[in-house]
Amino acid sequence: QVQLVESGGGLVQAGGSLRLSCVCSGRILSINSMGWYRQAPGKQRELVAGITTSGAATYGDSVKDRFTISRDNTKNTAYLQMDSLESEDTAVYFCNAVVASSSWTFNTYWGQGTQVTVSS
Repeated sequence: QVQLVESGGGLVQAGGSLRLSCVCSGRILSINSMGWYRQAPGKQRELVAGITTSGAATYGDSVKDRFTISRDNTKNTAYLQMDSLESEDTAVYFCNAVVASSSWTFNTYWGQGTQVTVSS
């Protein structure tokens, strides 16, 4: 089995910064893409940022130029640096990873989520 554990969420004032971490552990042959999603109350889960094994990143329109995704393949860890936070960024942030447990088995896993609250 594979587990994703997020950390780094919390309460921050508007304009501030937070850094989220996501550690992937368990039966892992390789990790393909990793990503961060978020879900605010009453809203659908949305993509925040994604990153491939080689480091190519994509971002949701609302976070471009403010958030930066990165990963350390030696630690099976993804990070999300969030700067210039706005009250609209308040949500539960979930980590996501596509993991190969064998040469022909790929599955998508989710973390339990970490709360980010931005006060205005």
